[in-house]
Amino acid sequence: MIKTVKLKDLNNFACEFSKTLKAGDTVLLNGDLGAGKTTFAKAVFVCLGVKSNVTSPTFSILKTYQGKFLIHHFDAYRITTEEAIEAGFDEILSDKNSVKFIEWSENIADLIQEDSIIVNITKVNEDTRIYEITQK
Repeated sequence: MIKTVKLKDLNNFACEFSKTLKAGDTVLLNGDLGAGKTTFAKAVFVCLGVKSNVTSPTFSILKTYQGKFLIHHFDAYRITTEEAIEAGFDEILSDKNSVKFIEWSENIADLIQEDSIIVNITKVNEDTRIYEITQK
């Protein structure tokens, strides 16, 4: 599916997407710096019932939230597969009871499940993004 979304419509789009998720899913968020990976994740998390303030996991690398599911939000921009394994991410990624969102997943590609959901985000301009959603 490819969809062009204005920022004013992001919450509706995120809620549509959130309805497709089930426990065990892994969502790979791809896009350039500033494309809106964290913004999209935040919108989806709200739709999944997360009440706490959602912030970027850039510096902490992993943040966990409770909503309809336990949600793990990774930012793998600054880590390698070996570092992720040392931190126990492989165990979290194999958890079938939670939903995982991973930004910069290409840095830990060896740990990623084959049946992941891929969300490629392309910034058209300040107000518009293109979302291409596929299965790995």
